[in-house]
Amino acid sequence: MTASVVAARFTGTGVVVAGGASGIGARIAERFAAEGARVVVLDRAAPRCDDHLAGVIAADLVDESSVTAGFAAAVEELGQVPVVVNSAGIHLLAPLLETSLADWQRIQDVNARGTFLLTRVAAAHMVDAGLPGRIVNIASMAAKQGGAREIAYAASKAAVVAISRVAALELGCHGITVNAICPGYVPTDMGAETRSEDDVRRWCSMSPLGRLGTPDDVAGLTLFLASPEGSYMTGQALNVTGGMAMH
Repeated sequence: MTASVVAARFTGTGVVVAGGASGIGARIAERFAAEGARVVVLDRAAPRCDDHLAGVIAADLVDESSVTAGFAAAVEELGQVPVVVNSAGIHLLAPLLETSLADWQRIQDVNARGTFLLTRVAAAHMVDAGLPGRIVNIASMAAKQGGAREIAYAASKAAVVAISRVAALELGCHGITVNAICPGYVPTDMGAETRSEDDVRRWCSMSPLGRLGTPDDVAGLTLFLASPEGSYMTGQALNVTGGMAMH
């Protein structure tokens, strides 16, 4: 495939990226825009750079009315939205015996409830518009093999995978695919305060490739799933882990 063909894959396509103000989500938004998409970011925070975006809409993905209003504003800006990516999420490292109910609920609300709300409103738009849509939810390697001190986070990301699989079953008859991506260790601002150089060396040693992931590694798979080349993939939880997880 030539570079010109790749660059034209999403020309004029309306794309919504939730959690696109920073980290993996920001890179996904940039990559879609670079390939011609018109991208609107839904996020509580403002992106560091929005020159490549069609719009930025403030939305609290835990709040049903905020998600509904935010997505409606994105549709008004873009016309139709056949591609939705949910990259919003938060992390928590705490042992089981030190994880409070409040901490547990906060993680479930952002990671699982937020995914449910956005998947539901995006699916309703796609079905009503008769769009052969693509929904991509960013989960985590933790959904499959959660590590110590990740009980709340691992559970929330396992829920993201389950939401994606059930939605794929229900929406396939409408030509809508739903997939989850399970990144491994991808250093971003999230978790930086608890990440040491020793951690990075140890995590690198866990990969047959000897390195950690990058936002581009995740963005590349996201764009593939949203493209015509990924149209026969649905209900999958795809690893981007450098071989740290192989199931």
